[in-house]
Amino acid sequence: MASQGSWAQVRQQARAQETQTEALFHTYAQFASTTDIDPEPSDEEQRTEEQLNEILEKRTALLQHLARLLDSEPTPPSALKSTNLARHREILQQHRTELSRLKTSISTARDRANLLSNVRRDISAYRSAQNPQNPNADPHASEAEYMLGERGRLDNSHSMMDSVLSQAYATNESFGLQRETLSSIQRRITGAAAQVPGINGLMQRIGSKKRRDGIILGAFIGFEILPRHALERRGGKPRAGKPLSTQRRSMPPD
Repeated sequence: MASQGSWAQVRQQARAQETQTEALFHTYAQFASTTDIDPEPSDEEQRTEEQLNEILEKRTALLQHLARLLDSEPTPPSALKSTNLARHREILQQHRTELSRLKTSISTARDRANLLSNVRRDISAYRSAQNPQNPNADPHASEAEYMLGERGRLDNSHSMMDSVLSQAYATNESFGLQRETLSSIQRRITGAAAQVPGINGLMQRIGSKKRRDGIILGAFIGFEILPRHALERRGGKPRAGKPLSTQRRSMPPD
């Protein structure tokens, strides 16, 4: 029975905190829906946000306590208690998601307001610079002049981009002409080589002659070097100034 009473008391606290959270959400949502939001968070907004974060942490601890009470029961927990605990956890998660959404909405609205304020400040500064003697002149005329100045700067940027693109197109066209010229030269060389009679056979004969000369030179070098190498391995030393055949005849027999 003590466990039943503890469960009922803790669950009653959880429901009371859920109601308190919804009331705080009602107050906090007004800061997100206002059309003239302050550039900086007010004291009331900061206090409400802190209260929401604090009560969400308390509810998390309270639900953990409920789960421990449910696990400590001697008999298997009833399906109703498990369903109630799951529902409390679901509501807590929904409230956390709602708080994150409201924070994002307030931050977005404040950024938009700051951006508009900066634009108005720039327009006022431009107006004062254009007419320092009468800074309170017609704001519509000053804004029109400011917009015309911005339009002129955009036109200059567009002109510069058009010039760069024109140069790029001209360079690409020049590359294309050079490619066509090189292709034409290659075709002419190929056609001339095909039209000259016997040029392919002449090139083949030149290649064959080079290979034949290489074979003859290699055979001659081998014929001169191999006998000397054989004598050196046998311990003999050819005499200077005598042919190789004379040196072989003058060597004593083994």
